[in-house]
Amino acid sequence: MTAPVATMRRTFSSLAIRNYRLYFIGQAISVSGTWMQAVAQSWLVLQITGSGTAIGLVTALQFLPMLFLAPLGGVIADRWSKRRLLLVTQTMAAALAAVLGVIVVTDVVQLWMVYVLAFMLGLVSAIDVPARQTFIMEMVGRESVTNAVSLNSVLVNAARIFGPAVAGALIVSVGIGPCFLINAASYIGVLVALVMMRPTELLPAPPQPRRTGQLREGLRYVRVTHAVLIPLLMMALVGTFAYEYQVVLPVFARFTFDGDAGVFAAMTAAMGAGAVVGGLITASRRSRTAVALATTAIVFGSVQVITAMTPSIGFALVALALLGAASISFLALGNATLQLNSSPEMRGRVMGLWAVAFLGSTPIGSPITGMIADNISAEWALAYGSVVSLICVGAASVYWQAGTRQVREPISVALSQSGD
Repeated sequence: MTAPVATMRRTFSSLAIRNYRLYFIGQAISVSGTWMQAVAQSWLVLQITGSGTAIGLVTALQFLPMLFLAPLGGVIADRWSKRRLLLVTQTMAAALAAVLGVIVVTDVVQLWMVYVLAFMLGLVSAIDVPARQTFIMEMVGRESVTNAVSLNSVLVNAARIFGPAVAGALIVSVGIGPCFLINAASYIGVLVALVMMRPTELLPAPPQPRRTGQLREGLRYVRVTHAVLIPLLMMALVGTFAYEYQVVLPVFARFTFDGDAGVFAAMTAAMGAGAVVGGLITASRRSRTAVALATTAIVFGSVQVITAMTPSIGFALVALALLGAASISFLALGNATLQLNSSPEMRGRVMGLWAVAFLGSTPIGSPITGMIADNISAEWALAYGSVVSLICVGAASVYWQAGTRQVREPISVALSQSGD
């Protein structure tokens, strides 16, 4: 077997597993609709208010429940069948998208309605995200989890190319409302995939019995397990200050380059194209180390600074593609690292805390980013978070170099040696 063929097989190895293949196809349909809604929601708020701060607020409301409730969602994921949980949460998300579409199409939408529906979607996501992240491990097992997580990231970002492009075309031609209705219909894909799966081929962790103190137990476990704690802190800092693209990109498109919804969609698609490449590279990797995670974070932060300094839309699209590749590599490596180094009975709670760190931090970062975009510039709003992130990642790297063994060996090996 030639090296390119072997690399190709390794890159797409998880798709040989039937349940994951079904999930992948269902997600391909659903996530495209999700990206359509993300673009449409940001543009809707900007159309109503003309304010980057308002976009930051609606984004914050959507992720606020994650900040407080995702750890509880992780506890629920450890207790219940993740497949059944996803059937419920995906159905509820579809219903909320349908409601938003109807009120926009019928021209009764008001800003407070968008806020309320975004918050309700956040409540659903607080349970959905920990269950969905840990369900990947149940479908493919430990050996394939990094590959599967990376391929899932590729899928999400391939949809970032298609979804925003369709959304931009629809917004310009027929309006914003159809984007939400199409997203509602797209959930059918993932629901059908979940129903068609063979439960006997899943590899679930033993469900944890209901008892008091399980949330505290999870927090204590993370605190004493450095192979989980340090990547989690890195994800929290980078997620809070750097991953605020729903807020900054529409403002960047409209006010920095005097663009319309099509320019915003092109920027989102450029990031998605780069992320596809970055995800495929990550999927083909065999080893994951703390150094790789820290290095990827540094590259990501540096590229984001460069993106903020681009002088034209053409350069910006190229820089955004590179930014997409670096950002998804960091995200996939961090996600896989946490799952690989978590005990099976703790995995749901760890990924619940991941949801807090990476997604729940958005209510903190989004309003800050929106205010900087409104009062200084979109360029500064894009750049400041990467600078903060670089400083924080540097501090984490110093800590690793000074006192942990994870720096020179796979984190999973270090965890087994530490006895955690």
